[in-house]
Amino acid sequence: MSTETQPRTERLRSIDITRGLVIIIMALDHVRDFFSYTAYRATDVTQASVLLFGTRWITHICAPTFVFLSGISVYLYYRKVSDRKRTSIFLLKRGLWLIVVDVAVISFVLTQGYQLTLLEVIWAIGCSMIFLAALIWLPRWLQALVAIVMIAGHNALAPIGEVTSENMILALLHNSPFFVADPPILVAYTIIPWVGVMLLGYVTGIWFTYPLKQSEKYLLAAGISAIAIFIMMRAINMYGDPSPWEVQERGNIFTFLSFLNVTKSPPSLLFLSLTLGISCLILVSVNHISSRLQNILLTYGKVPLFFFIVHLAIISGVAYLWTRIAFGRAVNLSFTKASDWPTEYHPSLIRTYLIWILLIIILYLPCHWFGKWKSNSDSWWSSYL
Repeated sequence: MSTETQPRTERLRSIDITRGLVIIIMALDHVRDFFSYTAYRATDVTQASVLLFGTRWITHICAPTFVFLSGISVYLYYRKVSDRKRTSIFLLKRGLWLIVVDVAVISFVLTQGYQLTLLEVIWAIGCSMIFLAALIWLPRWLQALVAIVMIAGHNALAPIGEVTSENMILALLHNSPFFVADPPILVAYTIIPWVGVMLLGYVTGIWFTYPLKQSEKYLLAAGISAIAIFIMMRAINMYGDPSPWEVQERGNIFTFLSFLNVTKSPPSLLFLSLTLGISCLILVSVNHISSRLQNILLTYGKVPLFFFIVHLAIISGVAYLWTRIAFGRAVNLSFTKASDWPTEYHPSLIRTYLIWILLIIILYLPCHWFGKWKSNSDSWWSSYL
């Protein structure tokens, strides 16, 4: 193997290794949703404990990293096929497929039946791919400009108040999470900021074609710069997030948590500056961990959609059985009012962490098997899994 091929292989591995790490972190939040949901937001610094806040906050890096890495992967796919039209068609098909999966499969799993349609991160990735199918035809400098404007400028847009049939499209493009009663739809992720994140990943994908030291240099500079922007703008407390930080009566540690508590839905400029900055640093760091740990993370990271669907199905199914046995009736804590929760139910982070660790261990062999099958499959449709 040539000296040029080896670094390229390591750089491509770093994407899947990072994705694997983020997938594992993501599972923690989903377990908490089903087994230790609280009547107040887990990031509410006026009520949450430090551990509960940290458990939720660390998972904030997941969605931005997934979308960012998707953009990088699209660019590398384009470089591989050297055909912009083919890439664009693939993005359209892949985007529509992900939307169908989100509506038909993931909504059912999360809500334990078709109680409502849930539009969340897979929907956002699918929509972003559809937009990216058109955006890849722009010059690279214009792609970078559009990505920055979407990420940095959307906080200047006024949120839509009451969502109606007349302003539905605008609300889907940019708004806080909202609910539509008929038919029941919960839009947890709107589109514009996430398109900007995927487009930014596509623009920076070229870094992964450079020699390893050069690509790491760019990622380090980008990561440190993004975090520095977060710190400076958050300290000013004027723009970049709709929820300014405040001094907390509970003490300095909670004031610090208030400083970190930025808005995910829709993702604010400061939210994306912080999380994408961390993502860039992770992409560098995973190149320097032990090969054994790399291979473990790679097992999960090579099969993200498989892991996403299967882990949600297991969590939802086990939670259904647990609540039915423990409380005499099945209760989906995430989608049930706290006033309707069983009186015997109490949140427990110990329960959450134990189930999370067990889940990751259980899924290792299925992910290993599926990854091996997928890499050996010649079927055209295997690329959509």
